[in-house]
Amino acid sequence: MELTRRPLRPVRSFVLRQGRLTLAQQRAFAELWSRFGVEWTPAAALNFTALFGNTNPVTLEIGFGNGDSLATMAEREPERNWLGIEVHRPGVGHLLLEIERRQLNNVRIIRHDAIEILTQGIPPASLAAVQLFFPDPWPKRRHHKRRILNAALIEMLAQVIHSGGVFHAATDWESYAIEMLEILEKSAQFLNTAGAGQFAPRPASRPFTRFEQRGDRLGHRVCDLIFQRQ
Repeated sequence: MELTRRPLRPVRSFVLRQGRLTLAQQRAFAELWSRFGVEWTPAAALNFTALFGNTNPVTLEIGFGNGDSLATMAEREPERNWLGIEVHRPGVGHLLLEIERRQLNNVRIIRHDAIEILTQGIPPASLAAVQLFFPDPWPKRRHHKRRILNAALIEMLAQVIHSGGVFHAATDWESYAIEMLEILEKSAQFLNTAGAGQFAPRPASRPFTRFEQRGDRLGHRVCDLIFQRQ
């Protein structure tokens, strides 16, 4: 008897935990998603001019968590457009509420796998910057294959960030930071703005989040990596 092989499932950098929405977050989805959420069709390239209604530079944040830092940056820099990707509904709902509270018009949200968005949805050389703050470190060695920052991701970023644009990553997991640094410095398409083998000083532009405050109390070192697209 011939066995039918099941197709291999792609390795994901996240586990989808739905979580429970608060009543306020439920209202945010009902009233605000149609304005600030992006219903992306696979293989369809995004038109940023149409999406934001202007030609301002676009910064993409991968995995924005609860969105507090993204909302803060968008409020500080209204002349820039901000596109956030997050799969967890409570975080998306929280950011929608922050957009409403701060009266922001320069933020859009996609609730989808970031890798698919990068490979299918972002036009070449269309981003001024990409941010990846405190991604899941997947600390167990057998789970390292799930870490989102790898050589394949760097190749994707090189395609979508325009010349002179920036990739900024931060983590409080030191072994992951060292791995990130090694991967990025192997790429001929990105230059370490801090100098070879160095982590960047913490930039004032990156908000100090509650997550980072907790890590600081626990003695975790936060490492910033800022690389420029050549």
